[in-house]
Amino acid sequence: MVQYRLPMLPHPDEIEWTAEVNGAEITLHIENNAILLDVLREQVGSLGTKRGCDMGTCGCCSVLIDGDPRLSCLTLATEADGASITTVEGLSDGHHLHPIQQTFTEFGGSQCGFCTPGFLVVISALLSENSSPSDEEIKSAIEGNLCRCTGFQQIVDSVRAASDILVSGARVEDSTSPKSDPHPGFGEEV
Repeated sequence: MVQYRLPMLPHPDEIEWTAEVNGAEITLHIENNAILLDVLREQVGSLGTKRGCDMGTCGCCSVLIDGDPRLSCLTLATEADGASITTVEGLSDGHHLHPIQQTFTEFGGSQCGFCTPGFLVVISALLSENSSPSDEEIKSAIEGNLCRCTGFQQIVDSVRAASDILVSGARVEDSTSPKSDPHPGFGEEV
């Protein structure tokens, strides 16, 4: 028996979408009503951008659009057409972490890690505008991001430490350089 499926809504039209994502020019065909979060994760492959609440209350999906933090779950991809988009993957400089990425690891800014990409993106925007923010400015910048693990003090401490690195002009400690495998032979048959 042949079954026929009748769509309830007309299928959205596809359009050409172009953006610079983490420094790379990307051109895709997307549905004209596509959400930026879906385009970044499913078509660009930027899996660091997390899907959390889908309502704009958790901040997990934060990205930078032309340097400004935005919630990608509430942004139509067409709003970012032609823009420069930075996800958490675009914060590092090659193998060298952004200072906030490094200090998050050193000061326990992330626990389970799910919310971490959103925090890192928002904090990087804060530090690019103000390399020496006060605790109140830090708390204000991250108020749209939720974390259920850290209690936020480690996050504030991480931002202060990253600020110190940026203000001093020091390079992030070379612990972010590529290293050889600490477990050579792991997984090989013995």
